[in-house]
Amino acid sequence: MIEMLIQLIVLFLVIFDPLASLAVFMAASSNMKKKERRKTALIAVSVATGLSVLVILLGENLLKLFSTNLEEFRIAGGIILLILGVKMALGNSLTNLDAVKNNSARAIAAVIGTPLLTGPAAITAILVSINDYGRLATSLAVGIVLVITLIIFLMSEIINKVVGKTTIQVLSTMLGLITLAWGVKYIITGINAILFVY
Repeated sequence: MIEMLIQLIVLFLVIFDPLASLAVFMAASSNMKKKERRKTALIAVSVATGLSVLVILLGENLLKLFSTNLEEFRIAGGIILLILGVKMALGNSLTNLDAVKNNSARAIAAVIGTPLLTGPAAITAILVSINDYGRLATSLAVGIVLVITLIIFLMSEIINKVVGKTTIQVLSTMLGLITLAWGVKYIITGINAILFVY
């Protein structure tokens, strides 16, 4: 159980990628006062939490709503993970920082909450994990990762001073390669399952 939970935490840390979101958060909140930055961090993680809880509760009913099945969704999510992984590995920004900077604190928080933290890749991972590992383990892993994300955001100034933007970029690039690997795994598993059925 503990080993499985650790695997899930690593998976969601990679897919939620708080470090990539941290870079956007720091750039977008650079002109904010400490209190406003803290509020933005709380709203961003709350948005991500709300969406994650909704997906966890709905589970496969969400797939029925869109007239698709888990394997088709797994392949689609795998493709999204591939695109996301390539962007991260090449050091490309996951969002338009200039556009985000000009928005209000709530708008910035919403953009970070989704699609940066809980985007299509995270939704796919949650649905697949519920099917493969169960709702309890998935919920625990997602909850732990979101708490870690909130701590990272609240300590953004300290992290920026101690670690620096270059280190964050290098770590994000490494996570990009892992995201690519998960994307390939999702696609292969999905295709194999569909071929097995037919």
